[in-house]
Amino acid sequence: MRKLLLVGLFLAGACTTRTVSVPESSPTQGPRPALAEFLASVRSQDLQAMAGAWGDRDGAVRDNKKMSREEMEQRELLLMCYFKHDSYRVLGDSPGTNGERILSVELTKGTLKRTTNFYLVQGRDRWYVRSADIEPVKDFCNPDRKK
Repeated sequence: MRKLLLVGLFLAGACTTRTVSVPESSPTQGPRPALAEFLASVRSQDLQAMAGAWGDRDGAVRDNKKMSREEMEQRELLLMCYFKHDSYRVLGDSPGTNGERILSVELTKGTLKRTTNFYLVQGRDRWYVRSADIEPVKDFCNPDRKK
């Protein structure tokens, strides 16, 4: 009788239902979604969105106060000029220094195609585009300058 009671208690414990909450995935959990967010902000010319996707380990440029709002917006306008594109394609993803990721990206603007690198870093709660190589896409901003 004792064994039957113990087996019954064991089975009752094994049949309990538990609710486990799974955290919602953030749209920028990795470097590629962060790059997509950054390039979408460039394409739509959305300064606010860019200020949230561009940053470093300390967070978004709009939040870390390392530069004035005016300077941040001037830099964003330059970045928008250089990285304005019709489409993009990630060609490669490789490790950088200090846990960064380097994404090699082909940008297309009209008939021009250029490949450049974007450097992404993980902040406290998401990834950010820290910087990018502008030299390969300079003619995107100045169509008269041919490579």
